[in-house]
Amino acid sequence: MPSLRRLLPLSAVAVAATLALSACAPTGGESADGGEVVWAIEGANLSAGHMDPQTSQLDVSALVQRAVLDSLVFQEADGSFSPWLAESWEVSGDGTSYTFVLRDDVTFHDGEPFDATAVKANFDRIVDPETASAQAASMMGADFYAGTEVVDDHTVRVEFTQPYAPFLQAASTAHLGFYSPAVLAESADRLKAGGPGVTVGTGPFELTDYTPDQELVYTRNDDYAWGPDGQGAPSFETLRVSILPEAAVRAGVVDSGEADLASQLPPNLVGDLSDTLTVEAIEYPGLPYSLYLNEAYGVFADQRVRQAFSRAIDIDTAVEEIYFGQFPRAWSILGSTTPTYDASLEGTWPFDPDAANALLDEAGWTERDAEGYRTQNGERLSARWIAWTPVPDDRAALGNAIQSDLKAVGFEIVREVLEPGAYNEQYGPKTYDLTDWGFSGVDPDLLRSHLHSEGFQNASQVNDPAMDLLLEDAVATSDAAERAVLYREVQQWNAEHVAIVPLYSPAFITAVGETISGLEYDLYGRPLFYGVTLE
Repeated sequence: MPSLRRLLPLSAVAVAATLALSACAPTGGESADGGEVVWAIEGANLSAGHMDPQTSQLDVSALVQRAVLDSLVFQEADGSFSPWLAESWEVSGDGTSYTFVLRDDVTFHDGEPFDATAVKANFDRIVDPETASAQAASMMGADFYAGTEVVDDHTVRVEFTQPYAPFLQAASTAHLGFYSPAVLAESADRLKAGGPGVTVGTGPFELTDYTPDQELVYTRNDDYAWGPDGQGAPSFETLRVSILPEAAVRAGVVDSGEADLASQLPPNLVGDLSDTLTVEAIEYPGLPYSLYLNEAYGVFADQRVRQAFSRAIDIDTAVEEIYFGQFPRAWSILGSTTPTYDASLEGTWPFDPDAANALLDEAGWTERDAEGYRTQNGERLSARWIAWTPVPDDRAALGNAIQSDLKAVGFEIVREVLEPGAYNEQYGPKTYDLTDWGFSGVDPDLLRSHLHSEGFQNASQVNDPAMDLLLEDAVATSDAAERAVLYREVQQWNAEHVAIVPLYSPAFITAVGETISGLEYDLYGRPLFYGVTLE
């Protein structure tokens, strides 16, 4: 068995201070002449226009492009922020303005200077409707964003129309990282596809080769001297990212030594890995892997049906058996490692098929057809679940378990695994009953995109003025205790309303070979290569 280190759920009081393994990279990082690190990842959908974190909401985009795209600030393991491309910053008393003093020694890979104009060009590009950004635009405050002012060459002020508390956290992510102004002026339409000469940032590595669906090759930026916590250029020359969609293949290459590390591994493969490997399993902060019930379309318009659906699923058993006890069952729409997590919800909606049957009877689904499914006025109680391909084996097994549990109470679930284009044809007009995903994020403001009536990820089509007000108050509140109260109300509301059914809190699992030392992780569990050396 490999050495397994797992970040366990923490109490709500302590979570902000001990959210993840230390992401504070050690000092040093002397440049060496050569050396290559091979990193195996899933890489699904990168080639489908997801190479640009400013426009993609998929985690994989930020995962790989962190090597290229630096941020204004760095978020430490205790949740605090330290300088990165910004030497210092000041937040106005009313929380509507953030002023950053930038380093004056930073250049992009193409030689362009990093300055206040570059910051403005990137931020304005993100919120431009023609960019069609979703997550990054939301992290920029969306309609709250009033603009970025160039104060002088190395001072920039970001203005909002109202207090916007999550901005520093957002500004620490790759989604708000920086491209060369020359790229934005000449090749912005090519950023989604990405590639050498297009994916150009200020980061410790430059993207020098990209074969879609096969590999990305990053070469050390020898001039790099502005990393978080004083990091300089990496000590190795090449970071080769192998795209291997099959988890078993990723496990195989790291076990055999063909790769130095492999990420996005499922728990069922960890036990078979060599004991020479170290396995890091870091629980994602954010919204657990969940089901989103479309209450504006079909049977889920009835709250009793939504409540019955959630109580009919034996989540504990399915998660325990499929994930070997490595992923905790979720009770709330925030994971337990997320600030403002409401632990009081634990155990409040257990598996209860009797309660589910009673709720469905009350909702009028009292008849049964020849296959045992409930009917009402000749219509079968049925919901269509659309899923984005590829669906890994573990989630396929979970889907099968959910179908079986729902069938036991007479509820038919029809699952459709769709290619991205076909999925979006239904997701856009919301012509489905339910869909699924998890969404990582350190700040609970991520719930605004999922539950606000105008949220870009409001897959449940929630339209509740009271919920809108709660989320708007929370995003404008800088006091941590006040925010916790507001987000507790949001979590309690969902537990009763059941717009979202949280299932489990996944962890980002990485197996690391003996050749690697000095590897650290960000708060999402993603590897950081600044201080890595090769043994």
